Amino acid sequence: MEININCDLGEKSKHHSTVNDPELLKIVNSANIACGYHAGDEQSMNETVIISKKNGVSIGAHPSFNDPENFGRKRIVLNSKEIEKLIFKQYEILQKIAEKNNDNVSHIKPHGALNNMACEDIELAKTLAIAIKKINKDIIYLVPTGSKMEIAAKKLDMKIACEIFADRNYEDNGNLLSRSKKDALIINPEKAKKHVLSMIKNQSLNCLSGKKIPCQIDSICIHGDNISSLDTAKSIKQHLVENNFSLKPLNKLKKFIQ
Repeated sequence: MEININCDLGEKSKHHSTVNDPELLKIVNSANIACGYHAGDEQSMNETVIISKKNGVSIGAHPSFNDPENFGRKRIVLNSKEIEKLIFKQYEILQKIAEKNNDNVSHIKPHGALNNMACEDIELAKTLAIAIKKINKDIIYLVPTGSKMEIAAKKLDMKIACEIFADRNYEDNGNLLSRSKKDALIINPEKAKKHVLSMIKNQSLNCLSGKKIPCQIDSICIHGDNISSLDTAKSIKQHLVENNFSLKPLNKLKKFIQ
């Protein structure tokens, strides 16, 4: 069975160090690169693209609210035109850098509060899906499995990759447990790898309560800003290989190859 490991990278800011990024890019298959709005700058984007290409890692834009002070994790209400402009601009910034390195942005994954809000709000989910399809109908849209974002993207017949989170716990409604709650993060690599393998084999979300929600899983997200990110990534990759999973970049998954 094919599976993808993705990671949020290039998130240079006062909130987060990118010191582990080069090592993470030797492990993961796809990079969601901060486009300068919640974190990162032209230098960090360029460096991340170069290292990604060297390691055969596909690159994606990781657009967010323009809120570096809060690392894009503060909820902000914008109208559809403002959201569209937000997505277009950040994609264009990264795509220009990718082109200079003879590479290409092959997927988009919204970041932080923007992503969380769209998981819950079907109108915002529609706005994001429409904007991303306008950029390129063949671009891969990386969305949380079972979310409103998946529902909206399916209605537009987009190329969708559904992800689970290796290092986060889930509420019974399928949404991520808020970071403000003590059990939100899974920082033990052993627990994370078991959490992931169980979800993939059963094609279901494992909720903190013990509830299981059937879902489609194409990709596993490992957050690059957790203290245990590197150990978690190594542990999960090794565990998947040992269980005969084939790890591939998003744009190399059979479902996206014509």
